[in-house]
Amino acid sequence: MGIAVSKKHGKAVVRNRIKRLLREVFRKNSHILNRNYSVILMPKTADEYSYKTFEKSVVSCFKKVNLCENSPKG
Repeated sequence: MGIAVSKKHGKAVVRNRIKRLLREVFRKNSHILNRNYSVILMPKTADEYSYKTFEKSVVSCFKKVNLCENSPKG
């Protein structure tokens, strides 16, 4: 897993908090993925960053990946 947080998100303290939140969300929800993947997380800029917001986005993305993987190819 890689995390990319640019300087437009704020100063170092804010960027480090975002990285900590994303690492924790990934750690607690990586079991949702059916296979091994390389994942790069790049958050959008926002006024406020919360664990719940990141978790909702990451879980939604992981579920979409699983759906695409299980869809018939043709």
